[in-house]
Amino acid sequence: MTVLALEFSSARRSVALARGGRLLAEAVEHTGGRGTDVFGLIEKVLENGNASREEIEVIAVGLGPGSYAGIRAAIAVAQGWQLARGAKLLGVSSMESLAAQAQMERFLGRVNLAVDAQRGEFYLAAWEISGESRVEVSALKIVPAAEIAARQAAGEMCLGPELKPQLFPSAAAVAALAAGRTDFVPGEKLEPVYLRQTSFVKASAARLA
Repeated sequence: MTVLALEFSSARRSVALARGGRLLAEAVEHTGGRGTDVFGLIEKVLENGNASREEIEVIAVGLGPGSYAGIRAAIAVAQGWQLARGAKLLGVSSMESLAAQAQMERFLGRVNLAVDAQRGEFYLAAWEISGESRVEVSALKIVPAAEIAARQAAGEMCLGPELKPQLFPSAAAVAALAAGRTDFVPGEKLEPVYLRQTSFVKASAARLA
């Protein structure tokens, strides 16, 4: 199975190409608040991985939590690819990608993974990570930024794109997590991980002059 993976949930945007669970190429761009050259990254991994667009069987997308705009952009690319070429789609938790990245970089033990949720808050999940396994031990939730600071002050390991040590989810990890999965979804079923309830403000009735 040839997989093209997109991970745009942080300021470090990445695209990876894998076949049979083996990474062929990865391209990374640090946006610094700018837009992402999505198709430039895709062309780079296809060229470096010696593959064509026609060979892509699965598009795997990091669904966050994280940058809502970035995740939406990745989903839009995946949806368009499915419409144009019939590729299968998979959604992958960016927190699970972070946990896999932590394992690869040998951050072991109980690890708090935190991602900026804006409004002075963070998405937080705790994982128990060893050289052989990764287990989520505290489900994803939104907490005040002060809680992250308190955990760090207490000596707990806290990792994430906006923290030190700094850790980013990666398309390479998304591709590895997608290997062997068969729970494919139609494009309209791909949705960003977003724990807040969406609220709408009803406009007041128009007043006659």
